[in-house]
Order: sequence, then C-alpha cells, then structure tokens
Amino acid sequence: MIKQWWFNIKVKARLTVLITSFISLIISGFIFWSLTFVQKNSILINNRFCKDLGTLFIAKILDNIQFNDEQKLVNILEEMYLKTSSLKYIIFFRVDGSLLFSIPSYSDQLNSIMDLHPKLFQEKSQDFLFNTLLVKSQDFLHDNITQVIVPLVKNGKKLGSVDLGINLNIYDNLSSYFIYQITILVFICIWLIVIMTFIFNSFTITEIIKKLLIAIKNISLGKFNQRIELIFDSEFNELIRSFNDMIERLEYYEKTNIEKITLEKNKWEFIVSTIADGVILIDQELRVLFANTIAIKSFDWTNLDIIGKFIGNYLPLHINQALLPIFNNLVQVNCFDRLNNHTEEICIRINYNSNKIFRFLLTVVWDKQGRILTGISIIMKNISREIQLNEAKNIFISNVSHELRTPLCNIGSFLETLLDYNSSLNVAQKKYFLTIANNETKRLTFLVNDILDLSRLESEFDYTFINVDLLQILYAVIKTSQLIAEKNNIQLILEIDPLVKFVWGNESLLFQVISNLISNAIKFTGQYGQIVLRAYVLLSLSISYKINELSYSSIDMIRVEIIDEGIGIDKRDQKIIFDRFVRVEENVHTLQGTGLGLSIVKSILIKHNAKLILKSNLYVGTSLCFDLLVLNI
Repeated sequence: MIKQWWFNIKVKARLTVLITSFISLIISGFIFWSLTFVQKNSILINNRFCKDLGTLFIAKILDNIQFNDEQKLVNILEEMYLKTSSLKYIIFFRVDGSLLFSIPSYSDQLNSIMDLHPKLFQEKSQDFLFNTLLVKSQDFLHDNITQVIVPLVKNGKKLGSVDLGINLNIYDNLSSYFIYQITILVFICIWLIVIMTFIFNSFTITEIIKKLLIAIKNISLGKFNQRIELIFDSEFNELIRSFNDMIERLEYYEKTNIEKITLEKNKWEFIVSTIADGVILIDQELRVLFANTIAIKSFDWTNLDIIGKFIGNYLPLHINQALLPIFNNLVQVNCFDRLNNHTEEICIRINYNSNKIFRFLLTVVWDKQGRILTGISIIMKNISREIQLNEAKNIFISNVSHELRTPLCNIGSFLETLLDYNSSLNVAQKKYFLTIANNETKRLTFLVNDILDLSRLESEFDYTFINVDLLQILYAVIKTSQLIAEKNNIQLILEIDPLVKFVWGNESLLFQVISNLISNAIKFTGQYGQIVLRAYVLLSLSISYKINELSYSSIDMIRVEIIDEGIGIDKRDQKIIFDRFVRVEENVHTLQGTGLGLSIVKSILIKHNAKLILKSNLYVGTSLCFDLLVLNI
C-alpha cells in the first residue's frame, strides 16, 4: 500500500520528501548530540559544585560543634536546612551507620539512603571512606537530587557522616526525557515549516496559475480585457506585469486589426453591393458566408438569418437539385487540380411562377497560398432580359423573313407566270397579275419603311420639336381615314375641345401615331361601328419653364383619345401588343399588317415623353390615349 502510494507520487514531490527527511534528521541529530553533551557537562559541573558545597557545609558544622553535644549538632543542621533552599534533606548517621536524625523526617523514602551507610562502614577501607566525600545522583520525591555523603572528622576523631540532598534545578532542564522531547519537537517543527511553506506556496502559486489559466482561456476566446491584480511583495509581480503588458498590446493589436478588417470588409461589401449581379459566398461545408442585396432579394431572404446556415435549406427545391451536385464536385477539388479551370455555369429559372432566369457562375475560392479550398463563390446574373431579347430577335427575324418571303414569293410567282405565258394571256389577265405584284411591292415597301422608322426611333436620331397645330393633324388623319371607314360602314366621330390648338412635338411623328391608332381601330371594328377621336385639355399649370432659350409662363396637358367598338384585347395580350410583330387577331386572320404599328407608336410617344394608356374589354371595345404638352408664352 505504502509502496504503491510512494510510486504514485511525482518525482519532484518524492525528491522534496527525501531532502526534507535528510535535513530534518541531520538537524535533529545535531541538536540531540548538542543537548546530550550539554547534559553531561552540566552533570559534571553540578557534581563538582555539590561536592564543594558539601565541603563548605561540613566545615561550618565542624567549626561549631563539640564531640559529645549531639543536640547542638542537630540545631546547627536544622538551621542550615532552613536557610538553604537548595537543600532537600539532611540525614546524620553515627559512626556505626545508625541513623541519628533526619530533616525533614521521612519514612519509606530514606530506606535507599539508610541501606547505603551500613555497607559503606562495613567495608575494610573505612579509613579511606572517611577521608572521601561521595556524590551520587538519584530521584527523590520526583526530584532530581544530588546526594552528597560527607564524613564528619574533627581532630582525627570520627563523628559520623552527613547526607545532603541538593537540588540545583539545572539538571532538571537537561534530563534525557527533555532532550528526547526537544529533538522530536525540532524534527516535527522542521516538517511543519516545510509543509506550511509548501501549502502557502501551493496556495499562492496555484491561485496565480489559476488566474493565469483563466486569463489565457479568455484571451483564446478573444476577450482581451482581462487583467491580473498584482500580489503584494510577490516574486510573481514581474511575471504579472509582463502578462498584463502583453494583454494590453494584444488588445491594441486586436482593435487595430479589427478596425482594418472592418474597413476592408465594408469596402468589399460596398463594392459587392454595387454589383448589379447577385453574389453569394459559401464555405467548404456549404454554409453561407456572405450574400449581397441582389441575391437576398432574388431568393426572398430579407427577414432570414442565413449567415452560417446550410444554403440548401434556403433554396427552392429545383435549384437545390441543380446546384448541390455541382457543389459536391467543386468541394472535392484539391490543390493538385487547382491549375484546371474549376468554374461551372448553369442557367435556372428562379421560380416556377416567374419568368426570371438566372445564370449561376460557380467558382472555387482558394487560400492565399493556393493550396486549400476555402469556399465557393456564386455569381447570379439575371439574363431574363437577354433571353427575351434573343427570343424577340429570333421572332423578329422569323417574322421579317416571313413577311418578306410572302410578298416576294407572290411577286416572283406572278412575274414568272407573265414571262412563261405572256403569249397565251389576255390583257385583263396580265393587268390582274401586274396589279397583284404592284400591291405586294407596296406592302413590301411599307414593311421596310416601318422597320426603318422603328430603327430610327430606337436610335439616337435627333428629331425637331416645335409647337405644332394639333387640329390640323387631327383633321388630316380623319380625312385620309374617312374613305376606308365609309367602305366598312364605320362612323368616324371627331370631338375637339375649343381650347385645344397647339402642342409641343414633331408634326410628322404625331401624324404617324394618330394615323396608326385610327387605322388599327378601323381594322378591328366591325361594320356599323363607331370610332371616336377626341382631344381635350386635361389640366393647366402656371409655372415658369424654359425650352430652347424661350420662356413659358404655363403648361397645359392635352389628352388625345381614340375609342372604338372593336373586338377588344384580352388582358393576357395587353402586355405584349406593343412588342414587334405581335398581331392579336383572334378569329380575324385576314387582316393585313406588319405587326410593327404599335411598336412604332410606343417609340414615338417615348420621344414625346408620353405614355400610351390602354383600356380594353374583350368584345366590347378599346380605348387608347396619350398626353401631350402645350407650352404658353
């Protein structure tokens, strides 16, 4: 058990125990030897002193007594006993060894003393003994007594002997038991001092170490506001000062670095936020590290805390199914493959109920050394407009090709017929074929002109804007459209506010707008229908306005409105009728047109800072209106 306990103690602790034991044994042994030596010297000195003291006492006794006067001898001895405190007893023996008297009177305690004298006087060397003073140490009445046997001889005559019991109290302090106790006490004190020192140091050092460990743990957690209080007059104060200085420097460096990092982060986030594309950064475990405003709005993450969360939990199911396999492939890329191009591209519709289509560009992000994959950057680009433009371009090319091919085929067919069968055709037939070819040529010319007009309007071509007479334009449109309207039994009604006169615009462009709108109204209005062309003042503002160095005091708003009783336009088609080559005819497929009229109207009105307002009900009719400015000097 003890052996196992000993081996379980650390080497340092075992060494401390051995050194302490060795030192305590040496010190205790030295003290024991010193006290024993002092004890022996004390006993020797005590015996000599007692012998001299006994000699002095006997000399005094012999000087004051007579040989036959025993009473006087008793009185002298009693007086000496009372005056000398160190005398514990006085016993007087006759020459034959019999007891004469004792002071004080004892019974059992005198047996050992009385037994000694008969033996002494029975010896053959009595003459020697009466000439020698004897000293003996003994315990008497629990005191350490030095027994001095003094023979009384005066003028050669033997009177007897006197036993003096002397206690000087010096020997008591130097007894063997006392030496043993002192030695044990010193040994125990050494161990107590060592143990108390060890405990004190342990508590002090342990407390400091605990504080240091707590401070280090807090520093590892980024808490640099920790400080350790100085210990009064401690050897650890220098260590604590250095530690506190180190923490202060770390706190300063952290604040400085955080400010720099925050500044760089804010710059980076500002730059990324200004990008028109969505940007998402994820780590190796596909957790979101950053997402800019465009990406958040695209996926409706505005009120969600997505940072540090798995991105798959916040993406629509069809996007997860498309992107997760790509993420897994990119995450498996290592530094040996970094020279290869690890960029994936995929186009996905953002929502089943939306027409928005995004191109996702996924790129691997490496650390500074280019060895460790740190994440994946996702750039989202809204390509809905591009796709729509591509589709519009394809439709435009298809429609233009179709619109060009039909009249060209007709022209080619009739001209080829005239060439092949010129001799067999009569004049009426030839005239019929040439008329059809001429009409197709005009149709082709109109188509080309519309395309050129639309291209010119959508370009930066600079048109001249002045105050034009709106009444003249309206009357001219009615006049040119009246013949076609009467042919279809359609009534054209012109309603003009008396206050309407001049408007700010381009005369030819405004004529083209109103003419196209009236033409469409006639085209889609059945027989005996009505078409109303109306112009009236919408509002008037008194403000100062300057255009082309001319100042105007007020601005009026004139509204031009065309209302028909035609087939109407379905709400589903109202958003697309202003696109190129879009023709909404429903069951009327015989109507001619290029499908560019409303596109041209829209572009012209944009040039006039106006917007075409459409209101239509299917099989009821359509209302189209726009507003023009009137500048008054």
